Amino acid sequence: MSAGAPSVAPLRPTQRALLELGQRLRAAGYAFTTITPASHARVNARAEGANARSLRDVFGWNRPFAPEVLPAPIFEAAVRAEALTEEAGLHRSRVRFSTLGADLFVHSGFPTTEPDAVFFGPDTYRYARYLRQHARTARRVVDVGCGSGAGAIVLRDRCEQLTLADINPRAIDFAAVNAALNEAGSVEVVQSDVLRGVPGAVDLVVSNPPFLVDELERAYRHGGGALGAGLSVRIVAGSIARLSPGGRLVLYTASAIVDGEDTFGAAIAPLLDRDDVRATYEEIDPDVFGEELDRAVYRRVDRLAVVGLVVDRVV
Repeated sequence: MSAGAPSVAPLRPTQRALLELGQRLRAAGYAFTTITPASHARVNARAEGANARSLRDVFGWNRPFAPEVLPAPIFEAAVRAEALTEEAGLHRSRVRFSTLGADLFVHSGFPTTEPDAVFFGPDTYRYARYLRQHARTARRVVDVGCGSGAGAIVLRDRCEQLTLADINPRAIDFAAVNAALNEAGSVEVVQSDVLRGVPGAVDLVVSNPPFLVDELERAYRHGGGALGAGLSVRIVAGSIARLSPGGRLVLYTASAIVDGEDTFGAAIAPLLDRDDVRATYEEIDPDVFGEELDRAVYRRVDRLAVVGLVVDRVV
């Protein structure tokens, strides 16, 4: 349904160079599926992972490379995008490009250790699939905590207007580039804490918020609250308050299961106990991020389960 020229604010020179880099990678037939950080580290630890020999090695695996590995126009675009670091005569990309279907997304490089890192990985692929199953057509979709912008962008054919909202300025920068790279149509990017900075009526909210407890409070990981569900609960409450009659929230998140109890499901139950909403809730994957269970904060947790919530505001 998206139509018309993008309404996103003009890109800065470094963003335009990043857009050009993505366009050149696409034209070269580049494709890369991003895996978990633990799996990424294992693959790069192999002997053949020492230095890059291809576009995928450079912009997917983020391996060090000599300049001659890249075609000159791609190397020059990466330089203008300020996307490279240099050490001991070799370069390394500060960003990664990942494919999702026919779309291409730029996001933070590996490893994602910076506090403002922008996530893309297996949860993004599951999130996109869940959205395609449950998101309705809408005049306007707001992607809360948009990160790379993948959630709303994959819905561009169902929605007239895309609003990409995130509290993290770096996420907003990447999302704007990704909207242009994937010709997402009518788009606005908004720096916002949940829906506070988003004006106007909302008839579709989608979100894949961070859901872990992260001691460094990195934006893409730290969900807050006792076990990481704080932000997800806030999104449910804020969305119900803002949805237009007939509007829908589609939330993809995770719950810490403690002694068999779904703690996120228990936390949102009072928010859903009202006559003007209808909700469906399901467990999508029973066990993710198992390595987190070694940490003291999760010592009472049986497992972390991916869950999906669909909330409809009754007309």
